[in-house]
Amino acid sequence: MDLPSSRSPKPNNDHKPNWLERLTAFLLREPEDRQELVELLHSAFERHLLDADALEMIEGVLQVGDLQVRDVMVPRSQMDAIDIATPPEDFIPYVIDTAHSRFPVYEGSKDNIVGILLAKDLLRYYVSQQFALRPMLRPAVFIPESKRLNVLLKEFRANRNHMAIVVDEYGGVAGLVTIEDVVEQIVGDIEDEYDFDETEDNIRPDKQGRWRVKATTLVGDLNIALGSAYQPDGIDTVGGLVVTEFGRVPKRGDAISIEGYHFRVIRADSRRVYSLLVEREAASDET
Repeated sequence: MDLPSSRSPKPNNDHKPNWLERLTAFLLREPEDRQELVELLHSAFERHLLDADALEMIEGVLQVGDLQVRDVMVPRSQMDAIDIATPPEDFIPYVIDTAHSRFPVYEGSKDNIVGILLAKDLLRYYVSQQFALRPMLRPAVFIPESKRLNVLLKEFRANRNHMAIVVDEYGGVAGLVTIEDVVEQIVGDIEDEYDFDETEDNIRPDKQGRWRVKATTLVGDLNIALGSAYQPDGIDTVGGLVVTEFGRVPKRGDAISIEGYHFRVIRADSRRVYSLLVEREAASDET
């Protein structure tokens, strides 16, 4: 009769620590201040304990506590808002064109925001062709420009709000901020269906004979792709060309014609343009 072996099983030494375990071990020495913590994080990245995305997100979390709403809000002048006196058949094309999910609704002026319209609520109009705007509005949340982003994010999560109206010290509307604006400070730009992957070309033709163009594309590269001949003085990029022609930072959906081509902004924020849709303008028929 064989006796059971008295030897204990060998420990499994195949376990490899994941990046979080390696980072924890690296940070056992407690940093004395924020700057030293950031330096430790960058050192961890250089030692391949963190990848670039993880480092960027951790730095984003650290920075959110230092930022205020005024740093990321959409300014009042660039708010896509709806006048409550406008009939649905007039503002629905505007809703479709801007493609937002929520719209501030004002009465008289943008300083008098009376509620928030959810675009999905407009389905009732298409079902019955009868739509009273005021009863459909959700309550608007008002916050000061000085509110910290980390506090705002906590409130968004607790109250399940996605948008807040920002007011200045005099009670006037200064702009608006969404939960996406806050989250982007941590994870970077949240891409939508119009965005390009970072590994793709700056200029991408589509099946309709148009081009999706990153704003950072050099004007010379655009000329090669389109056969155009733009030579703007002192401007290197397509984004700079478009901003100069507008005379301001355009919003998503804004369009302009430049020397035979139609440029439409498909992604932008309050500070810069990210991508555009470019197409040749149809030649006018001359009789």
